[in-house]
Amino acid sequence: MNLSKKKNLAARTLKVGKEKIVFVKSRLDEIKEAITKQDIRDLAKDKAIILKNKKGRKKKIKKKRKSVGNIRKKVKKTKKDYVTLTRKLREYVKELKNRGRVSKEEIKEIRKKIRNKGFKSKANLRDYIKELEKGRK
Repeated sequence: MNLSKKKNLAARTLKVGKEKIVFVKSRLDEIKEAITKQDIRDLAKDKAIILKNKKGRKKKIKKKRKSVGNIRKKVKKTKKDYVTLTRKLREYVKELKNRGRVSKEEIKEIRKKIRNKGFKSKANLRDYIKELEKGRK
């Protein structure tokens, strides 16, 4: 008894592979008479046609990775503030150096303090320089 055509029909109807379909031997007569897809569905519901369970390993899920060109690092606000303040203060110190109001040793000390966040603002730096000038006199 060749039931390969019935197996093909069952595979198409139940949307599985041919190797997953098993016919119950005691009900082969009913299966042989099935012509339409609806007949196959009814036989599957009545357990005359059995579907084998899936087996094997699970499909590995690939991680999505960003390409190098799309990476955007967020700059922290505190760092941004530090950079702007540092640049402003260093520029002011350079200006004072060109005018000759501050000596080289004092400039070194001031720049160290700028690097270590010794000054809160440009006004704070001006006050510090005024104190230095008072100390010299």
